[in-house]
Amino acid sequence: QVQLVESGGGLVQAGDSLRLSCTASGPTFSSYAMGWFRQAPGTEREFVAFIGTGLSGLNTQYADSVLGRFTISRDNVKNTVYLQMNSLKPEDTAVYNCAARHFSGSYYQKDYIIWGQGTQVTVSS
Repeated sequence: QVQLVESGGGLVQAGDSLRLSCTASGPTFSSYAMGWFRQAPGTEREFVAFIGTGLSGLNTQYADSVLGRFTISRDNVKNTVYLQMNSLKPEDTAVYNCAARHFSGSYYQKDYIIWGQGTQVTVSS
């Protein structure tokens, strides 16, 4: 089964950029749709973005709060999904998790079957 490891988090200032990576082990990465979720302290985990498998087109979707600032992409050769985050705001501060599910992306965390351990993103004002 695929295992996921996130990296790229850190402490940045408002307006800065970060790129998160989520690297998968296992030979079947390309068959999984991938999602990014985040959880700020005292809040529930929320959807950020997803990307399809590419087998029928790379469908991407974003939460309204990140649309136009964040970009999700994937490299099936490197078994990695990325989240490019630009124009970061203090409200983007959270633990970011990547997740995988078969076939198509979903807005709902309950639909994902494999999760990474998370990477902390902190944006100071």
